Amino acid sequence: MSLLSIVLPAYNEEQNIAHTAEVLSGLLEEQGIAYELVFISDGSRDGTYSEIVKAAECNSRIKGAEFSRNFGKEAGIFAGLELATGDAVIVMDCDLQHPPEVIPQMWKLWQEGAEVVEGIKISRGKESLPHKLSAGLFYKLMSRLIKMDMNASSDYKLLDRKVVDVLLGLPERNTFFRALTFWAGFRTESVQYEVQERQYGESKWSFWSLMKYAITNATSFSTLPLQLVTVMGMISILFSVVLAVQTLVKFLMGTAVEGFTTVILLILIIGGFLMLSLGIIGHYIARIYEEVKGRPKYIISRVTDNVSGNVAGTWKV
Repeated sequence: MSLLSIVLPAYNEEQNIAHTAEVLSGLLEEQGIAYELVFISDGSRDGTYSEIVKAAECNSRIKGAEFSRNFGKEAGIFAGLELATGDAVIVMDCDLQHPPEVIPQMWKLWQEGAEVVEGIKISRGKESLPHKLSAGLFYKLMSRLIKMDMNASSDYKLLDRKVVDVLLGLPERNTFFRALTFWAGFRTESVQYEVQERQYGESKWSFWSLMKYAITNATSFSTLPLQLVTVMGMISILFSVVLAVQTLVKFLMGTAVEGFTTVILLILIIGGFLMLSLGIIGHYIARIYEEVKGRPKYIISRVTDNVSGNVAGTWKV
C-alpha cells in the first residue's frame, strides 16, 4: 500500500500542533490513506517541539525533529523531505492555511500518474491590506526575476518520490523550494484552493521578512539582477554621452553656463548606479561565499523516538 508523507515546517506554532495533527490524522484515516506526518520545529522559542513529542506519543504515524536554531523555512522543508519515507510527499503549512480538504484531490491525481501536483491559490483569504500588498509585491518580483509565474503558486504541493530524490540530490545550499519544483519539471497537475484563516497565532511574515526572502531567493535562483548591472551601465554611459555633447555644443557656441550643476548631477547619477551595482554584485558574492564554505543547510538537535536512524545531533549538507 502506498504511503503518503506530509511535511509540516513549524516556527513558534505551539498552539497549532495538536489541532493540525488531529485534523490531518482524522481526514487521512477517513479517506483510507496510509500516512505519516513529519513536523519540523525550526528552532522555535516556544513549546512547539514539546507539542510535537506529545503528538508522536499519541500517534505512532507522527514524527518530528527540532533544529539547533532557526535555519528558515527552506531548511525546514528540506529536512522534512529528508525524513519523509512516503511514496508521495506533500508540503504544507502547519497552521492549516493550506486547506487539508485538497489532499484527497492531490492524492488521486498522483495515483493517476501526476508526479507534481501544484496547489494554486485562487484567494488569499482575509489578510490585512499591508500583508496582501507586501505578498503581492513579493510574488511579482519573484515572477520577474526567475521568469516563472509565482503569483498563485505556493509551497503547498505534492511530489512523487522520484521528484523528492532529485531535489535532495541537488548540491546547492541556498535553495528555493517553490522555484526548484518548477525547474525540475516532471508531469505536473494542479488543484485550486482558497487560503484559510489561521486557527491560532499570527503570521510570522512581515513586509521586510518577505522582501529579504525575495532578495535571498532571487540571487540564489536567478542571474537577472546581475544583467541589470550591465543595463544600468549602458544607461549611465548613454546619459553621459548626451550631457557631453550638450556641454560641447554650448561651449563651441559660446553659451556655456559656468557652474557645477551638470557635473554634480552626473556624479550623483553615476555614483548611484555604481553603489546599486556593487550592492547587487555583493549579494551574489555572498551567495558564492556561503556555497564555498560548505556549511550545512540545517542541524538537527533532537528527534522523536520513532524516527529511525542516527539523526539526532547530525547535520545535512
